[in-house]
Amino acid sequence: MNRDELIQNLKDDPEIWDFIIIGGGATGLGTAVEAASRGYKTLLLEQHDFSKGTSSRSTKLVHGGVRYLRQGNVALVLEALRERGLLRHNAPHLVKNQSFIVPNYDWWEGPFYGIGLKIYDKLAGDLGLGPSKRLSKEKVLEYIPTLESQGLDGGVIYHDAQFDDSRLAINLLQTLFDEGGIGLNYLKVTGLKKANKLVSGVKAKCQETGEKFDIQGRVVVNATGVFTDSIRKMDDKDVDSIIQPSQGVHIVLDKSFQPGESAIMVPKTDDGRVLFAVPWHDKIIVGTTDTPVESPSLEPRAMDEEVDFLLTHAARYLTKDPEPEDVLSVFAGLRPLVSKGGSSDTSSISRDHTLLIDPSGLVTITGGKWTTYRKMAEDTVDEAAVVAGLDERESVTENLRLHGWLKNSEAAEPYEMYGSDALALKKIAEENEGWGEPLHPNLRCKPSEVIWGIRSEMARTVEDILARRTRSLLLDARASIEIAEDVARLMADEMGKDDSWIQQQVEDYTELANGYLLK
Repeated sequence: MNRDELIQNLKDDPEIWDFIIIGGGATGLGTAVEAASRGYKTLLLEQHDFSKGTSSRSTKLVHGGVRYLRQGNVALVLEALRERGLLRHNAPHLVKNQSFIVPNYDWWEGPFYGIGLKIYDKLAGDLGLGPSKRLSKEKVLEYIPTLESQGLDGGVIYHDAQFDDSRLAINLLQTLFDEGGIGLNYLKVTGLKKANKLVSGVKAKCQETGEKFDIQGRVVVNATGVFTDSIRKMDDKDVDSIIQPSQGVHIVLDKSFQPGESAIMVPKTDDGRVLFAVPWHDKIIVGTTDTPVESPSLEPRAMDEEVDFLLTHAARYLTKDPEPEDVLSVFAGLRPLVSKGGSSDTSSISRDHTLLIDPSGLVTITGGKWTTYRKMAEDTVDEAAVVAGLDERESVTENLRLHGWLKNSEAAEPYEMYGSDALALKKIAEENEGWGEPLHPNLRCKPSEVIWGIRSEMARTVEDILARRTRSLLLDARASIEIAEDVARLMADEMGKDDSWIQQQVEDYTELANGYLLK
């Protein structure tokens, strides 16, 4: 996974790829793994870093979608529950069983949500993670001692799964290579190539060097999330836009606000959304909002009213009211919702995925969510192979163990996120004194992880390391700024960069990370 060598190979040995996939988020990476695992020659291109956008900014849940059950979308819930079970088997080092408490403050909520969650259990079948059950007030407070007890009338416990989204994205990238495919970051698609009015490849530009590439492919898949319309307009400038971006914001708090191991799920907030407070890497993530935005951005920013909404609701359910100064990080992600027209309420727009084939043969896959990425990929490759005239080959990803697969991740400590790669990180830690120790007392990021990110995970910048390879930016933005120079120096020594590169990296990262702090 040496990017410089891969770029040189792309230049020296132009070939016709079976699949060219645009977009390095959950959907694009999943589609690339699906295609490569069937034996198709596969190339994935990402304009920035893998999972830079929505795919690293989720609520960190692999879930069936309790809210969709309430909306009556049983088919989506069934699909998501099945995919949740498969993903837990295929990436057990990252996908964990998470208990959720639904606190009840009205007498009718216990029976109402209790029955609904029993249906949820039933739909999961053999892939369920544990039965739901009613809890007394006392038992609820045992699980979550900092839950507001005034007016509490018991609760319901149920089970879903929790994961690390951008770490899963990197494991998908590594799986793509394991299956014989290629993925490249910082290689932006700038146009589509055509022959006889049919898409025959892409034009791309390296974001680091400015070098341009013409790449031939039998089928091109647009898996760019909120940027879906921009790629479709490369094909046909007059095509109607289909994406209605919706912004979801999360705040990160210290674990003291919710010291138990269970998460809180509030089924209906003032704006009708589900609210979660989820333990994650020894912090608490509170989210999310659902705010329509006009245009997509690689770095969406939380609006003041969204942060106020989350702080207000967190205070409503926790005995310790979080203040703005308690927020360790605030991050925003954009959902690529597919609008059918007429609705300005993004919370009512379907979360089902949408697969389109344009007259030119451009294949577009969008919508959906992390939980169902594999099924989206399977559907996409089935259709795209027909468009390309490729041999029909059956999917093998239902039981494909993803890179890093390790059943007992505790054996990998302190590198449990890396699964079976933990041994390699431990060896790197032995190369230099201190490489196995955290760079900051409030973060887990170690020099060994920085070096591993460069050597084996195609990290190119300080942002790549701190935002997505180690999650430091989301866990404590201020602390991550304090170690940015240390990370830049480690990277410079490994990559052969000079002092001016270090300075520029620190400046760029500090500017970006300041956007994750509440002023």
